[in-house]
Amino acid sequence: MSAAVPHHVFSYREYLERERETGLKHEFLNGQIFAMAGGTPEHARLIAAVTIALGRMVDPRRCRVFSSELKIRVAATGLSTYPDVTVVCGDATRDAEDPNALANPRLVVEVLSPSTEAYDRGEKWAHYRRLESLEAYLLVSQVPERVELYERIPAGQGDAGAFSHRMAGRGEDLAIRCLEGVLHVDDLYLGAL
Repeated sequence: MSAAVPHHVFSYREYLERERETGLKHEFLNGQIFAMAGGTPEHARLIAAVTIALGRMVDPRRCRVFSSELKIRVAATGLSTYPDVTVVCGDATRDAEDPNALANPRLVVEVLSPSTEAYDRGEKWAHYRRLESLEAYLLVSQVPERVELYERIPAGQGDAGAFSHRMAGRGEDLAIRCLEGVLHVDDLYLGAL
């Protein structure tokens, strides 16, 4: 998250108007509008690699992979944001107040950077986990080269509804249950800048 526009509590409608007027992406939470900061070439390359890897993994008749141009709205908390990569399976559900925001991601990906890592792991993750449709949250680190996967524990198993946590680094694979596929971690880091 970047700097907030100070001293004013914005309505969601005002937020949407600001995005429409500026043509820029912003995050919205608790009446505050936050400009989305640009990323480094390394960050952009990792986002592209994840998008390609997930695109190869999913059945396109069942799931679709979206870039960071897609906004997600967490109705339970009011957060509107643009994850680095989003996977939606089945019919997409648009937010009732914002037709350009989807409300039912199956998997959300954030590529970590020094300026966003604490937020992505903490507050943002607390918002995402309130999405009933969310089955997996994937964090992709630049350094060290590793991925972390939080997966919702299915109903009927132990701590149903909670999330398990696994990590994988170079030379390892990571099964993603909700996509019925395997992520080859090395594929994300080939051709590093």
